[in-house]
Amino acid sequence: MKIRLHFTKMSGAGNDFVVVENMNGELLCDKDALAVALCSRHTGIGADGLLVLERSPRADFFMSYYNADGSYGGMCGNGGRCVARYAYVSGIAGPDMTFEALDHLYHAQVVGNDVRLHMKDPSRFTNGIRLSDSSLTSEGDFVDTGAPHFVIEQESLDNVDVLTLGRAVRFHSTFAPEGCNVDFVERLQDGVVAIRTYERGVETETLACGTGCVAAAVVLAHRYGLLSPVTLRVRSGEEVRVYFRYDRGHWSDVLLEGSAHFVFQGDLLYDTEARTIVDSPIILSHSIPT
Repeated sequence: MKIRLHFTKMSGAGNDFVVVENMNGELLCDKDALAVALCSRHTGIGADGLLVLERSPRADFFMSYYNADGSYGGMCGNGGRCVARYAYVSGIAGPDMTFEALDHLYHAQVVGNDVRLHMKDPSRFTNGIRLSDSSLTSEGDFVDTGAPHFVIEQESLDNVDVLTLGRAVRFHSTFAPEGCNVDFVERLQDGVVAIRTYERGVETETLACGTGCVAAAVVLAHRYGLLSPVTLRVRSGEEVRVYFRYDRGHWSDVLLEGSAHFVFQGDLLYDTEARTIVDSPIILSHSIPT
């Protein structure tokens, strides 16, 4: 069966997504296969992940997030910020909204191009984990910020082979079977934290990672006593801010704040049986929401 699909391409501080609305529940196809087709940077639209808006009985909407490889991604901080701005501009929710993802309710506020997202309290924090085997020697801290992250501090991010080292850590037996995202961080002289992230499910370095920024902020706050908010400069060059309360090893009231931009909109024909985009032109919309 072939279905006509309307989509929106968005960017959250460089983390890019395809957004598809399914509030009427009529999108009847495997979302994991759809994510693979749409997110392919060679044969699809190109994105780090797919965001699907659906109805929720207890919030303005439900957000389903799929990584570029089709795996269900759970929570995505920058994706949550993008989908919040989409919902506001599309009239699905007001500027102050609540949405559901997995088993948690998230609260977001939209102000212009910026979105502030209330995140889950970080959990499973373990500091000083040393990874050592024939292919890897590294030390860092683990924390779950809605997705599992391993944070490694570096003297200079310019000299880090993010792809090779990130992949080795992501698939290390210590984090099996779920694996983890890997964040490389550097404290800059202006007080800003530079960060580069290897994302699980995308399986490469992305230009930004929201849950990774939260992970880096709370890890460095624990290590050096950094005060809220922590400003992080992501690979795209944009900056995001992480607000939090910290008390004796416990973080709460965590907020992720940064830009969420519309890139373009369009329509395409998707073959649900072949799981591919039909070889026909994508019709782009000339009117991009502001």
